[in-house]
Amino acid sequence: MITGAHIMIQSRDDQADKAFLTDVLKLNSVDAGHGFLIFGLPPAEIAVHKSEHNDLHELYFMCDDIDAFVAEMKKRRITASEPIKRSWGTESDVTLPGGGKIGVYQPDHPRPAQPPSAKETALEVTETAAEKDEKRAKRKARKLKKAKKQKKISKEAAKKGAKADAPAVATVKAAAKPEAEKRAKRKKKRAKLAKRRKRAST
Repeated sequence: MITGAHIMIQSRDDQADKAFLTDVLKLNSVDAGHGFLIFGLPPAEIAVHKSEHNDLHELYFMCDDIDAFVAEMKKRRITASEPIKRSWGTESDVTLPGGGKIGVYQPDHPRPAQPPSAKETALEVTETAAEKDEKRAKRKARKLKKAKKQKKISKEAAKKGAKADAPAVATVKAAAKPEAEKRAKRKKKRAKLAKRRKRAST
């Protein structure tokens, strides 16, 4: 639903403050047209405080080491108040070149997990689709491998069966040979007997 946040800083010297965000805080920016720069920010968070008035919104930057941050600002001759320990973190106020002030603090409070960006979500979906394709390919490869293995087993079984049948066939042939010889002898014997009877009758 929410894809980001856009923060507006009202300044009497916008060019000086843009230079501060660019050169000092090292924020990336894009030219939205006619030199109007929009700066990118690290992950952000929002909190709602009870108040007697509405429409009072404040901007705070966060850092890992407030003492090092203040020392860097002083080195660049940028006014930053001495860090003050609060219940939620250690705070300093930085005076921008345009005259406005922005709070910077080192948080001690828990920080929420950042929602994934649209790009990360798209990447996750792409990776999930790729994983599904990979799984399908693996299943197909396993089936093919199993089919090849089964075919090989069937061929080996057929070969073994043929070898096992060979002695039996030879035995049948060997058993059939004497029987054929006996029939041939009987036939020959009957032929001789028939000749003798013919001679006797003449």
